[in-house]
Amino acid sequence: MTSQHAVPTLEDVAKVAGVSPATVSRSLNSPSLVSKETLKRVKSAVETLGYTPHFGARFMSAKRTMTIGAIIPTMENAIFAKGIQAFQERLHALGYTLLISSNSYDPEIEAEQVRALASRGADGILLIGYWREKKVYEFLQQRNIPFLLAWAFAANNALPAIGFDNRASMYQLCDQVLTMGHRNIAVISGTTEGNDRATNRLKGITERLAVAGINLENVPIIETPYDIDNGANAFEKLMTGPKRPSVVMCGNDVLAVGALQRAQEMGIAVPAEVSITGFDGIELARVVTPRLTTVCVPHSEMGRRAADELVRMVESGEAGRSYELSSKIKVEKSISAIV
Repeated sequence: MTSQHAVPTLEDVAKVAGVSPATVSRSLNSPSLVSKETLKRVKSAVETLGYTPHFGARFMSAKRTMTIGAIIPTMENAIFAKGIQAFQERLHALGYTLLISSNSYDPEIEAEQVRALASRGADGILLIGYWREKKVYEFLQQRNIPFLLAWAFAANNALPAIGFDNRASMYQLCDQVLTMGHRNIAVISGTTEGNDRATNRLKGITERLAVAGINLENVPIIETPYDIDNGANAFEKLMTGPKRPSVVMCGNDVLAVGALQRAQEMGIAVPAEVSITGFDGIELARVVTPRLTTVCVPHSEMGRRAADELVRMVESGEAGRSYELSSKIKVEKSISAIV
C-alpha cells in the first residue's frame, strides 16, 4: 500500500487488485480484452488508491493518446445528441476519451478544428457528412490520421462512412406523402450549401415529385438554417402565400416542430388543414402534439458502430470500411390522407 502522500503507481494497483501490472494496463487500455471480474477488481483498486494513468507514459508506450475527436455541425439542438452519446459510451468502454467540438456549419471553422485535434494527438476523428474542403482530407491523409464519416452514406463514394442514405430515406417519405393523396406540397429545407445531408434530402423530395409528374415550379421551397424559430417563420410564409399547401415537408424534426408551433399560433389545425412531416426521429418528434410523422434514423446504432470502426482503424492501421444503416418511416398524427 502507498503512503499517505505517495502518488499511486500501476504496480500499486496491481498489488491491491491481485493481478499483474500488465493486466492492469490491459484493463485500462483495452477493457474488452479482460474478464468482467478482473475488470471489476482493477476498477475497485483504481478508485481506492485514486490512481490516474500517466498520460505521457501511455502515449509513449502505445504510440497513441487514447483520444478520439469528433466535430459536429451544431450543439444547439438535439439532431446529433443521441448518436454522439452512443459514440461516447462505446469509446469509453473501449478505453478511449472523446474530444468534441462544433463548427456551426462553417467549413473554415471545421478545418481549424481538425488541425487543433491533430495537434493534440487525436488518434482518429469522426466527421459528419461528406462535403468539406479538399484540404481537410489531404491534411488527414498526409498525417495518417484515421477518419470516419457519419450521418450519411453514398455507395459510390470511397471514403469510409457509417450512416444512411439521406436521399433514399426522404424519397421514401415523399412516396408515403403521395400515397396518402397529397399533390399540393411545400418544403422547408435546411440550408443546402455545403451540406450534403440537406442537399440529398431535398433531392429525395424533388426526384420523387418529378416521377409523379408534379411540376417543381409549383412546389414552394424555403431553405433556412436548422432552428425552431426558422421553421416557424418559414411555415408562416408558406401558409400566407397565394396557395396554401396540403402538406409541408421539413428537412428535419427541428424545423417541423417550429412549423407545428406556428400552426398552433396561427390557429391552423394539424393535420385537418395542413399536414407536416419531419426527418430524424429525435425525441422532440414524440413529445409534440400531434406527434410528428418523420423518418427515424438509427442514431444509437450509428454511434456505436462508428466508435467500433474508428477504433479498429486506429488500432489495426487498416483502411476504414463503410456500412449502410436503414432508416424507418414513422407515420403519426401530424399527417392525414386527402380524401
